[in-house]
Amino acid sequence: MRPLLRFAPSPTGALHLGGLRTALYNYLYAKKTGGRWILRIEDTDRTRAVPGAVEGIQSALQWAGLEYDYGPGQPGPHGPYFQSERLDLYRSYANKLLDSGHAYRCFCSPDKLAATRERLARTGSNSTYDKSCLHLTEEEVGRKVRAGEKFIVRINDGRLPARSPGYDLVFKNLKDAHASLPTDPVLLKSDLYPTYHLASVVDDFEMGITHVVRGEEWLPSLPLHLDLYAALNLPMPNFAHLPILLNPDGTKMSKRKGDVHVLDYQKRGWEPSVILNWLALAGWGVQDGPGTSSQKQAPDSTTLMSMEEMIDNFDFSVVTHRRSILDPAKLEYLNKHHLMRLMSTPDGLRLLAERAYLYTKEAYPESPYCTLPYLEKVIYALQGRTTKLSDVPALGSFFFVEPDYASPEAQKMRASLSPERYATIVSNLISRLRGGQITWEAAALSEVLHDENAKMGFKQKEYMTILRHALTGMKAGPSVADTLFVLGPDRVVARLEVSAGL
Repeated sequence: MRPLLRFAPSPTGALHLGGLRTALYNYLYAKKTGGRWILRIEDTDRTRAVPGAVEGIQSALQWAGLEYDYGPGQPGPHGPYFQSERLDLYRSYANKLLDSGHAYRCFCSPDKLAATRERLARTGSNSTYDKSCLHLTEEEVGRKVRAGEKFIVRINDGRLPARSPGYDLVFKNLKDAHASLPTDPVLLKSDLYPTYHLASVVDDFEMGITHVVRGEEWLPSLPLHLDLYAALNLPMPNFAHLPILLNPDGTKMSKRKGDVHVLDYQKRGWEPSVILNWLALAGWGVQDGPGTSSQKQAPDSTTLMSMEEMIDNFDFSVVTHRRSILDPAKLEYLNKHHLMRLMSTPDGLRLLAERAYLYTKEAYPESPYCTLPYLEKVIYALQGRTTKLSDVPALGSFFFVEPDYASPEAQKMRASLSPERYATIVSNLISRLRGGQITWEAAALSEVLHDENAKMGFKQKEYMTILRHALTGMKAGPSVADTLFVLGPDRVVARLEVSAGL
């Protein structure tokens, strides 16, 4: 059977990194096995729905390059793909459970339920409900239903079929964890909308899902889901629960704590493929050798990987069950080296220039130097310094506008330099650039600078610092030779003349 997976977010806000990691693992496994994956919107909690959230989720997946096979905007044989459009289906399954005695109607009001919980807690009981409605006769239930009394449907945890404890592709053999569940969990709410538990089990069966890949936070609910499969006599899919991602300080990542929204990373200029690389490697551990005690190492957490390489290397056996820290330093490392890899080819450099254009044009709308050929030179000169493309306007401001010699940084630099040597170095370089044929390439320009300095006998650091100030007004930047090459002879001479007159 061809694997079929699903990514099933709730439209309660923007897609966060944990959700994107779950979508990615669904995508990787589907692609590796020749399967398909679905985007299913679990929108049965109407009180928490956020307008525009579905479009935001779709936009984030599109930015990341994770194209789902079926779902909103991608019709297929498993729809509809919004749970709010499948309500009759959930009610029919709830009725099956009622008819078999595996579930019952509860007519208790919210106030009564709260009072019951408090009373049970005072007695030291772990129960959260006293099952009072379980003991209603069929006649009493019928009379209440005909009278229009509101009810919820609960599973009867005292009458469940025998089943195995369950197995998880990440956490392996699972212990029975019924004690962590509330008493007779709710399956259908009083508004006749299902809870997550009923809806997810029904949809996974009806859609033919073979692998349920979701976050570790659902692991405590797995016993209830397995009970539902058993009570409904449905075949169970494979389960893989992904360990929770942690902040660098060890705290749980949260939508309400820090920048964890995918689109925040997009706005700040991170590479989508690198975000996926970073997330894919968060939690990859070791792979057990079949039938032996040997272990095969999974990719290192800073291994730069293409999507094809991630697909080839992915296996649930290399996903650790330990919670993983998302280290921002690793993201910076991966992003920087990804950019350097792209810069090494003409096509990759042109792609980077096209994307950096938006950032530079926004920062310097009046600059005549925001052209693609020029940006290619700038980006190449800044290689090794650029962590993300949005850094280009700040790191290379002097390439697009004239240096600000009045800035505190430029003033402090100038004050630390000998005025006499400054004038000598600048005037000599002007004469050299005007007086002879020079090949305007970085390597040739580097030789010119070394020749000029050798004639004057200054220390190389002092010589280069003076020229860096004259050309950029900044302490840090690409090599002076690379800066000369990018600026071109006319702009270089003009800047040297201006700086000589300061």
